[in-house]
Amino acid sequence: MLSLLYQEGPSTKGIFRRSGSAKTFKELKEKLDSGTEVNLARESIFVTASLFKDFLRNIPGSILSSQLCDKWVSVLDQGNNEEKIKGIQRLIEHLPRANVVLLRYVFGVLHEIEMRSEENQMNAFNLAVCIAPSLLWPPVSSTPDIESEFIKKISSLVQFLIENCCRIFGDEITSLFREI
Repeated sequence: MLSLLYQEGPSTKGIFRRSGSAKTFKELKEKLDSGTEVNLARESIFVTASLFKDFLRNIPGSILSSQLCDKWVSVLDQGNNEEKIKGIQRLIEHLPRANVVLLRYVFGVLHEIEMRSEENQMNAFNLAVCIAPSLLWPPVSSTPDIESEFIKKISSLVQFLIENCCRIFGDEITSLFREI
């Protein structure tokens, strides 16, 4: 999924914003969940993007770890950008290795899409609004007002991560997919 999103996402207007066919999404999700091999290259990239967001939403405790939720929400309150980046890097060190590896690929894709935002209309803000709710959620549910405020904060965090991903994850993030 990430490879396809890396290849087609940057040239796809509204990637992650538009959703594909709900029927196709459901059929493919059932096949993937049952272990059946699926050729996503034959499907709409919008269905692949929806499947990927669904995959992220189903990571137990979220890819950024709901246990660190308060720290993620407050990391942008730190001083200048350098302090924010260092705070984010410290939080990343507390994540399981598999989460960190996946995050690097996710932000490699998001960076590539954002680099062509004039073509696809998905700048860092737009991408963050679409993907942030799939990356982190609070450990307990709350009122709609609190959840709305939370989503705004997480979207700001994800926007910052996209805009600074090379400094956070290293410049090699731009070449993760070159060998694929």
